[in-house]
Amino acid sequence: MTTPHGTAPAAADADRIDPAVWRIGATLVVGALAVVFDTTVVSVALGDLAKAFDAPLATVQWVSTGYLLAVFVTIPLAVWAQSRFGGRRLWIAALGGFLLGSVLSALAWNAVSLIAFRVVQGLAGGVMMPLMATLLMQAAKGRHPGKVMAIITVPTALGPILGPVLGGLILHLADWRWMFFVNIPLCVAGGWLALRNLPDDRPEPGGPPVRLDVVGLLLLCPGVTALVYGLSRVEGSAGFTGAEVLVPLLSGLALVGGFAVRSLTRPGGALVDLRLFRHRAVASSGTLLFLGGIALYGPMMLLPLYFQQVRGEDALGAGLLLIPQGAGALLARGLAGRYLDRVGPRPVAVTAFAFVAVATVPFAFVTADTGKLLLMAALFVRGVALGAAMIAPMGAAYVGLRHQEIPDAGVITRIAQQVGGSVGIAVLAVVLQHASLGARGPSALADAFDRAFWWSVVLTALAVPLCLLLPGRPGPRPSPEEARTGTAVDA
Repeated sequence: MTTPHGTAPAAADADRIDPAVWRIGATLVVGALAVVFDTTVVSVALGDLAKAFDAPLATVQWVSTGYLLAVFVTIPLAVWAQSRFGGRRLWIAALGGFLLGSVLSALAWNAVSLIAFRVVQGLAGGVMMPLMATLLMQAAKGRHPGKVMAIITVPTALGPILGPVLGGLILHLADWRWMFFVNIPLCVAGGWLALRNLPDDRPEPGGPPVRLDVVGLLLLCPGVTALVYGLSRVEGSAGFTGAEVLVPLLSGLALVGGFAVRSLTRPGGALVDLRLFRHRAVASSGTLLFLGGIALYGPMMLLPLYFQQVRGEDALGAGLLLIPQGAGALLARGLAGRYLDRVGPRPVAVTAFAFVAVATVPFAFVTADTGKLLLMAALFVRGVALGAAMIAPMGAAYVGLRHQEIPDAGVITRIAQQVGGSVGIAVLAVVLQHASLGARGPSALADAFDRAFWWSVVLTALAVPLCLLLPGRPGPRPSPEEARTGTAVDA
């Protein structure tokens, strides 16, 4: 029933997402799928690559590590590059760079060349992922942050479902080079859609030049890269006390600390504006995404190893067993987005992180003979909770921000999640390494995995009380003009 002034239709319009936002979201998802699939596909192929190149695994693992480090080099550059060139041109250029890196990787002739070409992919992928969130949040003009985040998380939900399975199928049916050739149609389709659907947001000609914070670049990019490199070396060294871990970790902390001091005391023009941490939503979301990265990436390292080393599965079998977790994360997108807009991020995050911890507990009791149906059911529940746990703080991070502050918030949250993932992998790898010393047979190995999964449960549970710092129930939605000039999302 409508009022004489048409209040009900106006309310209905306010609850409807602009079709242009859906088109932009679909366009960005197609391009981002190439990046996410590539990461998860290659993760199951390191053993095959070592055989193909007749190279030690310690060398071949740089196919993944080099890519990860390259990603961190360009994430902080996304804000400056967007303001300098425009989001549309930057997205198409990054997608083209990823396509070039994929073709070159497929044509690699030895391990060193593959590592170099994977770095090219990583440099492009590091720009694309934070840029995706920024472009979509800006297109939505402050409305429906939950539903918008549900769109953004499509690639990260589909990656764990299809990536390991696709990688296993490729290695089973074809040559390893097809792991990179499969990126070509996604990149081409993503580029064509971007030309059609992304708005031309080039800076106005004659405007003031956007200056690059070179000093900040020389502090932050090497600093974050050194941190991630040090964490990546934990598994192959004497834990956190080895020189190859401590030197890059301490150097990275010093560089990042220097950047933080400089950014916080700089009136404007910093590479990433850390003054956004004065917003409780940004500070709490960044912390939760750091812990969420631990909860996501740490067990994603443990689970395939458990199925392969304890249960005797091959890469394809382990990938198939992980499908329920990815399916749950995919299902969670719509549910979490709807409730995030309705009740706010705080109750969604509290519930989600609690269920992630509870659903991980069964793996802390696994043996060599634990029923697969039980484990797959636990993985499905864990996937649903994990999907919601990532969407809630991602949506909350933009609450109360102005339009021009969105890119910096996107970079902050992306770095927090990825560094959290590196920390999670490093910590659980050390725990598993020490717990499995002297282990003989599947039963002893299962006990070692039990201890590592208990650590994952505890680290995830730490996030539950921190969720209370997130914003609560959303207030009235801003008008389009208010969203453009005032706050970016519902406050």
